[in-house]
Amino acid sequence: MVLTSYKRLSQKANFTETEVSNVAEMNIEFVNDGFRLDESQSIAKIEGDEATIPHLESSSNGTKSQSLSSEMLEHENFPVFLSKSSMTLLVEKAEPDIRLHQEEKNEKVNDVGNEGEERGGWSNKLDFLFSCISVSVGLGNIWRFPYLCYKNGGGAFLIAYFVAMVFCGIPIFYAEVALGQYLGVGGMTFIGQLVPIMKGVGFATMVVVVLIDIYYTVIIAWTLFYLIASFTALPSLPWAGCDNVWNTPNCYVPTDVANLTYGISLTNSSVSAVEEFWTERVLGITDSIDNLSSVRWELFGTLVLAWILVYFIIWKGLNESGYIVWFTALFPYVILLVLLVRAVTLEGAEIGLLYYVTPKWDLLLTAGPWIDGTTQIFFAYSIGTGALPALGSYNTFKYNCFRDAMITCLVNTVTCLIAGIVTFAILGTIAHATNASIDSVVTSGPGLVFITYPEVVLRLPGAPAWAVLFFIMLAILGIDSEFCNVESFVTGLSDNWPGKLRKNRKFFTFLCVLMMFLLDIPMITQGGIYIFQLMDYYSASGMSMLFLVFFQTISIAWIFGTSRFCDCIEQMSGSRPSWFFYVCWCFFGPLVMAGVFLFYVIQYIPVTYGENYQYPWWAEAIGITISLSSMLWIPGYAVYYIVTTPGTLKEVLAKGVTPVCKPRSGAPPLPPTADEVKKLSNVL
Repeated sequence: MVLTSYKRLSQKANFTETEVSNVAEMNIEFVNDGFRLDESQSIAKIEGDEATIPHLESSSNGTKSQSLSSEMLEHENFPVFLSKSSMTLLVEKAEPDIRLHQEEKNEKVNDVGNEGEERGGWSNKLDFLFSCISVSVGLGNIWRFPYLCYKNGGGAFLIAYFVAMVFCGIPIFYAEVALGQYLGVGGMTFIGQLVPIMKGVGFATMVVVVLIDIYYTVIIAWTLFYLIASFTALPSLPWAGCDNVWNTPNCYVPTDVANLTYGISLTNSSVSAVEEFWTERVLGITDSIDNLSSVRWELFGTLVLAWILVYFIIWKGLNESGYIVWFTALFPYVILLVLLVRAVTLEGAEIGLLYYVTPKWDLLLTAGPWIDGTTQIFFAYSIGTGALPALGSYNTFKYNCFRDAMITCLVNTVTCLIAGIVTFAILGTIAHATNASIDSVVTSGPGLVFITYPEVVLRLPGAPAWAVLFFIMLAILGIDSEFCNVESFVTGLSDNWPGKLRKNRKFFTFLCVLMMFLLDIPMITQGGIYIFQLMDYYSASGMSMLFLVFFQTISIAWIFGTSRFCDCIEQMSGSRPSWFFYVCWCFFGPLVMAGVFLFYVIQYIPVTYGENYQYPWWAEAIGITISLSSMLWIPGYAVYYIVTTPGTLKEVLAKGVTPVCKPRSGAPPLPPTADEVKKLSNVL
């Protein structure tokens, strides 16, 4: 009706029909903006019988139109809803946003023609599901879950893990995917759009994901080393014997144990050939972090190969990876199931499996299992890394992401449990062979998977073939998760500076990869495993991840509002989330995270490598600095926002917690808040 009235009046004025339509749309937005101004500045004046106050949803996507010229505002036939003084105030208020929007719009049109094409999208509905599985099911399940479980006493860790999964992991996973889909942005910007003063959460996310990307590729380098070594030693395997130059007098061959006199030939100082291959051949490990020694040039080569593979998968964008993510998501389960069947049938496997499921109740009174169990959920589900909003942003607005989120969480947890069964079955076998306790058979640390899985491979018919397949699987899982994490970083920064970065995506991605590669080099020295453990403990585990996800959840549930967030989900899916998700977002999730964080601070335990090596004070200080490098962005940006935003403290805080987000192109406007509805009622 409003546009029709304007078009009739366009015949009396010297404006084109397009200009008049743009003016009408802008007036609609000005009225909405007027409700947020001080009452003295927001005088809504309805003039003539040609105009009607439009509904809040008249603007299809909430964006502002082209700016108005002063001549158009002064024209005698120009129909307005507001007085000229009020209109001038509103134009001045909106002009920077209008100009910025128009510049971004012109860039998008020049690049690809429209917003949907410019950002891209999934070519197939299953692409999103398999991409979620790819990013959340990876080395965090096969490599990290078993060693943290072993480190924290098996069953005690599982209790903490499941508590965190139910009340934090699944609800927050769903929230991140849904918000990415609703807003059409990645992990760096989505919290800042919901709560401007909390934009620091996005910067903290980018720091965390960079830290993870840096050390995660080292695991891929180790895996590729094993894969290549498996080929070079054919028809045997390099960890199958004790007659190599790297072996020590304490070496024994696991498959020969059955032929030895039980308890005589093996002692507590005996080390399996598999473990010596890891410590002496792959790492060349030194005695401490003070002695990094030289670069392991073979690892340097596999590290270069790992980054090349990651770069060429993501240089066009994850959404264009096509059926790559299908294969990378499904293939590992074929290998894993074969290893599972073999592992549980080994002699002594039941010893390890009993340790796996039996909790040590006294450990639940310490911070270790709780902090590792909670952060393992975040790490395995890729929560707090920005990857999930980035994946969700490629969905169409009406896509039902709830189903895929639940499937992914279920698959992730089942994968962790299977990996744990395989690992502890092997540990039970080693304990049975060496007549030792489960918690002393191998050195607990990030190399656990490189000891247990090669051990079970030795016991399979055609061991070299299975070794090759296993390490191909592990490499796929690693590269799979890595390119999704790098994608979340690239997408996050591209969303924050779209005009400069999106059109130069390939070059920007190359610079990111090069920077991370250079920072990897210290971790492939002979003492690099100590740096690696430091990175894993302080960047992806511990207080930094809990701190980040806590404030992310509080921003969504308590500042933006859980009811309003549920409205957004209802707009996309047609149904509201259940009461369970509501109470988890509001209460259970924040309480669990805050409780574990405080528990961790009160019972702070310094990082160790294995059971015996204690890091020097300066290394621990570096680790805490790594944690603070992400955490400080959140309060730091809040202070910056308060200092740089004009107005009184009360006005700045009110503005800082007022959503400025606009739904993606083609989506209905964000539901109005209760205050906005009240102001509209007063005006009408």
